[in-house]
Amino acid sequence: MSRFLNALNQNAERWALLVFYVMLVATMFIEVVRRELLSYSSIWGEEIVRYSFIYLVWIGAASAVKERGHIRIDVIMQYVGPRTKAVLYLFGDFIMVIVSVIALYYSYETVHVAAKFGSVTDGLRISRVWFLLAVPIGFALVLFRLVQSIIRDIGDLRAGRPVYEGDKLFD
Repeated sequence: MSRFLNALNQNAERWALLVFYVMLVATMFIEVVRRELLSYSSIWGEEIVRYSFIYLVWIGAASAVKERGHIRIDVIMQYVGPRTKAVLYLFGDFIMVIVSVIALYYSYETVHVAAKFGSVTDGLRISRVWFLLAVPIGFALVLFRLVQSIIRDIGDLRAGRPVYEGDKLFD
């Protein structure tokens, strides 16, 4: 069981991103072929692409938090020591926790209103709640990854190890 949880921890976002990306690309391809060859397109195809993209964005945000891959200005990090670097990363993570909790609260409120009034999508005619849930699910994943990052950084700080900085885009 521990091996399964470790694999899930390492790859959950990757698999979810793959599923939504394949769904987006396949649906878009089918819709383009239908539009060009059959002169017909469907509204459900556009909705699937739109909502797949929304899930991609929010799950990708959590993945970026895990890998410390968000865009950031890290010029100052080259000029500070390891302890200061760890404190700065922790400060950023704590600010992001606050922002994520606020966003999670308000995004859940939107889902709650849609569920209360039975809002449905225009083309698929299914509950809009399933698609509005992308935002709170994304922020819940972001919070989970932030907690993991904070625990990792505090452990590194206490052990005197260099803080995890993620992969560099340019060196």
